[in-house]
This record gives sequence, C-alpha cells and structure tokens, in this order.
Amino acid sequence: MLVILGFIVVLASVLGGFALQGGHLAALFQPTELLIIGGAALGAFFVANDGKAIRATLGALPTLFESATYTKTMYMDLMSLLFELLTKIRKEGLMSIENDVDNPYESPVFTRYPLIMQDHLILEFITDYLRLMVSGNMDAFQIENLMDNEIETHHEDAELPAHTIAQMAEAMPAFGIVAAVIGVVHTMASVGLPPAELGVLIAGALVGTFIGILLAYGFVGPIASLLRRKHHEKAKMYQCIKVTLLASLNGYAPALSVEFGRKVISATERPSFVELDKQVRTVKSK
Repeated sequence: MLVILGFIVVLASVLGGFALQGGHLAALFQPTELLIIGGAALGAFFVANDGKAIRATLGALPTLFESATYTKTMYMDLMSLLFELLTKIRKEGLMSIENDVDNPYESPVFTRYPLIMQDHLILEFITDYLRLMVSGNMDAFQIENLMDNEIETHHEDAELPAHTIAQMAEAMPAFGIVAAVIGVVHTMASVGLPPAELGVLIAGALVGTFIGILLAYGFVGPIASLLRRKHHEKAKMYQCIKVTLLASLNGYAPALSVEFGRKVISATERPSFVELDKQVRTVKSK
C-alpha cells in the first residue's frame, strides 16, 4: 500500500506542479518517448542478466506490495521455538530432537509456530544446523564458519533483484537523453515547418529527458531500495538464529542463548527483555 501511495505522491507532485505553472499535461503524453526509454531499458535488462537473475527479479516484484513479514510477533515465535528446542536438548540430550529436525512438519514442537513453518528457508536453516549439532562431528567454530558462508550466499542471492533493478534505474536517464536526441534529430529534419509546429517537436523531444529522470528517481530507483531493505530484514532472522545456536553450543543456558539472539534484532522489531522473559516462562509452563 505504501508503494502505491508513494507513486501517487510522486505523480501528483510532479504533474500537479507542472499544471500549477500553467503547463498543459497533454504535452507530457509522448508514447513514442515511453516506448524508446521503456523498451531500451527492458532490452538492456535482458542483456545484462542471466535466467537466474531475471527469474529472481520477477519473483521479488510481488513482494513489494506485501506488508512486513519479519515482525516482532515472528521474532517472538522464533525465540520461543529455539528456546523450546534448546531446553529439550538440555534436558534429554541432542538425540531427543532428531525426529523433530528430520520431520519438522510433523513435529509437535515446530508445528506450534506456524509463522516459522511458513518460511521454508528459515525453517531449513534452523533444521540444517540443529542436524549438524546432533551429528556431533563439528565444533562451534566450524559451524559458525559454515553459517557465515551460507548467510553470505543468501545475501548474494537476495541482492540480485535489487541490483538488477538499480542498474535499470541508473540507465534510464541516459535512455531519456537518447529519446531526446532522437526527438531533436527529428526536429532538425523538419526545420521548414512553422515555428509553432517546431516548438511542439522541441517540447516533445525534451519530454524524453524528463521521463527518463522521473522514472529513474521517482519509480525504479525506490523499488530497488525497498527490495534491498526487505532483504536486510530477512538477513536479521538468520543472524538471530546463528547467534542463539552458537551461544548454546558454547554452553550457555537456553534462556541466556535466546537473549543473545534478541540482541541482534533490529530495535523496531526487538522484544524487550521483560517480554521475552515472559514468553520463555510461558513456554516452560507447557
């Protein structure tokens, strides 16, 4: 909703300001300029990216219109799930969670947290490293290094859509100039026309530069920034899981391990110490 509202504000401000200055909005309607800029940008997009990047970008675009996924509620569920699993390990040993890890969709522990179950990447990250902990063949330093490498891979994959769209935003002002130059060439080839008609041609040519800059900084560039922001929100989930599990591997109690994890959550989503403690007590009482 905020994306649509932002686009409306951009258009209303630019077109409204132009109209208030006495400009004629019809003069800005130049379909051929849009064709040149949009078509060139789309063509360059296909040239600059492989199938993986194109699919990732197309798949990421619908998420622009979704509300925030990684909310305080989801973090509370994550902390509760990790606390419950670590408590079970502490009481019954690592082998006690083997069935939970191998079949999370049938596990009575995992299924109590549907928000976590809905994100298969987060669920896979948790179960993979708990499985490594159960195996007992890796120490905390090895697991931390492996986590860092996987998080870096997730980061690179998630950056693809934002990077490709940012490239389009950077190119659009230049394509706007291309459209304007084409318009000027057409105007120069029509110098025999009356001044009034030449003025219309010149105005149409200048609109190309206007459209290219407006699309780059008012629409496409902000989309890249928003995708990057959404990626950073998800990265915090991985960091939270990593810190919590490593704290447990280093011998800290479950309650203290989830407190370590709480500290890496962004301030806007981070539950307070009291809130997390209350949630942990609720899990203990089950």
